[in-house]
Amino acid sequence: MAAMTTPLCDVGWRAPDFSLGGTDGKSYTLEDCRGERATLVMFLCNHCPFVKAVIDRIVRDVDELAGWGIGAVAIMPNDTDAYPADSFENMTLFAAENGFGFPYLIDPTQATARAYDAVCTPDFFGFDGALGLQYRGRLDASRMEPVPGARRELYEAMLRIAETGSGPEEQLPSMGCSIKWREAA
Repeated sequence: MAAMTTPLCDVGWRAPDFSLGGTDGKSYTLEDCRGERATLVMFLCNHCPFVKAVIDRIVRDVDELAGWGIGAVAIMPNDTDAYPADSFENMTLFAAENGFGFPYLIDPTQATARAYDAVCTPDFFGFDGALGLQYRGRLDASRMEPVPGARRELYEAMLRIAETGSGPEEQLPSMGCSIKWREAA
């Protein structure tokens, strides 16, 4: 497992569109996942210990943010041939076991992950109502062990974006497992 941290937020950068299949059997575009006031795009996977350690808080925060007009989507970018734990079938189980109330999509060509310049799982992108990037940071201070009483940084950032259109000035990078890229043919 190679741990990576996300780069600094490129404020105002526009969210690339996508069309990807979900664990619910439907196909989704960015517009389908977009919230009225803000949108959260997350790159997650099933096997990453960083994701597993925080998935309950991700689900909680996304569920609460929906009430504020904030849409959310999770995209699984990894090479499923090399990492069968991230297969579509296992994604479906992972989403059900963790009570995902948001689309969980597979990026079979990895083109969406590349378009977003995603580097790790989890990797969070918080967009304003016009789909300009306002947050590229961490969920909270936890890594693989919960930090009692940790500030809900992603949750607070997304609320701020929904209310003001801009993210917080201080943004700390997310840390997680590197994306498992396919070998170039």
